Amino acid sequence: MARRSSFLSRRNPEVATLLEGPIGQSSRTARWRSRMSNEHDTNGFGVDRRDALRVAGAMVLAATGAGAAGAASAQSAPPVSTAVRDRRPLGARLQGVQHFGLTVQNMDRAFEFYTEVLGGTEVMRDGDFQGERIHNTLLTDQEILARERGVNPRTIGVPDLQGGAQRLDVRFVQFDNVVIELLQYRDAAQPMGGGHSFAEPLDHMSPAFPRMMHICFHIGDDVDFNTFIQDLEAESARRGMTQVRANRVVTVRSETARLAAPREANSNPITEGKSNGWTLIYCKGCEGEQLEFVQALGPVKKTFDDALAARRRLASASGN
Repeated sequence: MARRSSFLSRRNPEVATLLEGPIGQSSRTARWRSRMSNEHDTNGFGVDRRDALRVAGAMVLAATGAGAAGAASAQSAPPVSTAVRDRRPLGARLQGVQHFGLTVQNMDRAFEFYTEVLGGTEVMRDGDFQGERIHNTLLTDQEILARERGVNPRTIGVPDLQGGAQRLDVRFVQFDNVVIELLQYRDAAQPMGGGHSFAEPLDHMSPAFPRMMHICFHIGDDVDFNTFIQDLEAESARRGMTQVRANRVVTVRSETARLAAPREANSNPITEGKSNGWTLIYCKGCEGEQLEFVQALGPVKKTFDDALAARRRLASASGN
């Protein structure tokens, strides 16, 4: 992020001021911690996390020249009363998906994978969160479930943030169009960032399980998909991330056979129907998490582009 910040600062002097000003790293972290802590949090965990990403947005706006236009538009727009805003449909009160969260066993390993292997940029990190408010904010439903079952919450993977026996650390990683939040629950005696988490990882990570989620990465239009998967596995293996394994489109029954499959088996290009132009493969990440890589070209690309344009027209017409 430092290199990118320096580059944008040279092209846009305003960026340097933004980075060093009240939306800089130290201030963002201070605001985040005050909102998360017992002593200062008046809104619990349900605060607008976009505050933590404002510096990234400012950098992008300054780099594209859109900042001034956006500011002018905001100044000229008539104010909307709170009563009117809160009567809009729920979807009209959203600003899209802010981030995807992933609970990890080894924070340093996961951070390395998402930044150094997949090229994300660190937004911020914070941690050592504990106390009654944050515990209740994140874990109330699990506490109720444990008591309904008549078991100790610790036996079903509920950490004791309230008493401080366990702590929560977070790191945010920015990609071009979305943010991923890495979370690690650890015992208080364990150092931040290590490979000792509070709970065991799930053994079964099949995408067919209800409630299972995945993170999907969009490969560039001009990228050779099969080569990308080959390079992803090689780079991950070089770093000792042995869980990073992509599927193959041919039938294999062993890891040896998977590795021996031809390079063309690294992706599944769809050439008919509504998904014509869509290429995909599923892959496990360094924590065993479910990932997907896709490339959207041709008819399916137009389908998604048209849908986005229609949504933007709808949002504009509704004044959102």
